[in-house]
Amino acid sequence: MNQVVFARHLLTAAGWRRNARVVIDKAGIIRSVRTANGRSADKTVGVLLPAAGNVHCHSFQRAIAGLGEARGGAETDDFWSWRRFMYAFLERLGPADIEAIAAQVQMQTLEAGFAAVGEFHYVHHQAGGVPYAQPAELTLRLLSAAGETGIGYTHLPVLYMRGGLDDRPLQAAQLRFGCDVDRFARLYQDMRQAMAHCPADYRLGVAPHSLRAVTAEGLAFVEQLSAGAPIHIHIAEQVAEVSAVQQVLGARPLRWLLDHCAVDARWCLVHATHASADEVSAIAARKSVVGVCPITEANLGDGIFAAARFSAAGGRLAIGSDANVRISLAEELRSLEYSQRLRHQQRLVLAGGGHSCGRFLYQQALAGGAQALARNAGAIAVGAVADLVALDDGSQLLEGLQGDALLDAWIFAGDDRLVTDTWSAGRHVVENGRHIRREQIGARFAATMRRLRRDL
Repeated sequence: MNQVVFARHLLTAAGWRRNARVVIDKAGIIRSVRTANGRSADKTVGVLLPAAGNVHCHSFQRAIAGLGEARGGAETDDFWSWRRFMYAFLERLGPADIEAIAAQVQMQTLEAGFAAVGEFHYVHHQAGGVPYAQPAELTLRLLSAAGETGIGYTHLPVLYMRGGLDDRPLQAAQLRFGCDVDRFARLYQDMRQAMAHCPADYRLGVAPHSLRAVTAEGLAFVEQLSAGAPIHIHIAEQVAEVSAVQQVLGARPLRWLLDHCAVDARWCLVHATHASADEVSAIAARKSVVGVCPITEANLGDGIFAAARFSAAGGRLAIGSDANVRISLAEELRSLEYSQRLRHQQRLVLAGGGHSCGRFLYQQALAGGAQALARNAGAIAVGAVADLVALDDGSQLLEGLQGDALLDAWIFAGDDRLVTDTWSAGRHVVENGRHIRREQIGARFAATMRRLRRDL
């Protein structure tokens, strides 16, 4: 059966329309968009938008949100001290914990207005690096969570080969990540077989973790293994990382990657926080996506990506929730723009194409997210996947507004409470602001967290 959604305000691929109807077929594909009345609709909404994809997520890290905010006697705290805390917590997590946390994160991601997620999945093994009886056990858990929540899903298994640029062996929690290329190839094949039974909109990519964790040979292996699939990598997130790569490899991280790999439109360069001017231009020319995670980057003190320069060069941006300290599409976009305002001491930095700042930011997230997740989405257009989000036009914040002003009000003055409905590939998973399985997913997450926090 087709679904029919009527919207009083509709952002289509051709621009804003009033009083239009979207028809979605049983495969979750948009079949028609036309002006109509709402009498024959299955659902009537206020503002209907294409829904963006969350391109960078470590779902298990949601379990430590708010827990790493004390110095513990040190004079300073940074990314590396936070990472030690995260590693220690990770040792406690079993398969059921990882599934419960992932389901909660995916549910909140959908309620925030995202329709899809890219899971940058680097926890493959048991503590000590011991494989599970089913080597792809944790991938299966994540797929189970996605099946329960109905989110659009791109799985990005991580190749993690070493403890640093000096080829030191993996230690402690890192042993749960570790694979040489042969072990990873076997694991990847298991993942491919598992995903063959998933919904048609699911995708399998690959993620070399970072230049410090993957050798040149590993990068070449990943490029060959994943022919045509998305490739995501952490790059140039921290000043210390840039300095170390420059010292050992003789070039800055982004410059080295661009010179040694066929970086193109299937690559998502996550963070790229400390990119030089020439690197920014080169990334844009390669048509790669930069996956920025403004809330996490602020929380970890990473720095500010040169988004204004990148945008001016025609670069492609996407949004990720990364450590999931907060899960909010509107807040991520607001944080991105505000970081640029602070950096340049100007207003409306990320704007162009005749659109408002909010519209420009949102269009970037749509197009960049669809590209990075290999998803035929990002627009309300015939033939596209029906990734949709609806906002409450009856709220005091949006009432009486039209066009781009609706997006500006949501992004700069609103929050997730404006989201009434979300569809992922036609799956209507958020209704009236609540995920359709919120109670059971939330109860399982709460029980998991109570047990984990008792052991802190």
